Amino acid sequence: MIRALVPLADGVEEMEAVIIVDVLRRARWQVTVAGLDAAPVVASRGVKLVPDAAWPAIDIAGHDVLALPGGSAGAKALMADRRVLDAVRQFTEAGKLVGAICAAPLVLQAAGVLRGRRATCHPAVRDRLTEPTPSDDRVVVDGRIVTSQGPGTAFEFALTLIRLAGSPAEAEAVAKGLVL
Repeated sequence: MIRALVPLADGVEEMEAVIIVDVLRRARWQVTVAGLDAAPVVASRGVKLVPDAAWPAIDIAGHDVLALPGGSAGAKALMADRRVLDAVRQFTEAGKLVGAICAAPLVLQAAGVLRGRRATCHPAVRDRLTEPTPSDDRVVVDGRIVTSQGPGTAFEFALTLIRLAGSPAEAEAVAKGLVL
């Protein structure tokens, strides 16, 4: 079974967070939603999300995929958290799948894993994404790093993670069930 870790911080884009978690769980992945602390997360439009666990309780090494939802304030909080940046580096160095959507590619950049790669992000933060070669594609795959543009690309993003984890048929089945 694939184990995915989805970190959340206040200001997260709720559509991205919920769509990522939902789509990955439809593929029968074990998804852990981790708050930076034990409190519920208040998303960008006031929706309250309750994480499965607080970051300190998470076994980072026990996960196969790290998927970062965006939202400007949420990404800023993830970028400011050394534990998250260390996790991004650990996953990348181990050759594990790492994904970031919307403003969250800035977290990957802050962790130093986008140098010399291609990536995309939300158009509102594109001028701040300076290390990778920028792309206007909705979803960009560069090795084991997947980036995407925003709420409207969240389904494609999550399905791409499923495909790259070795389950193209499962991604197709999930997309069919979602009528995508």
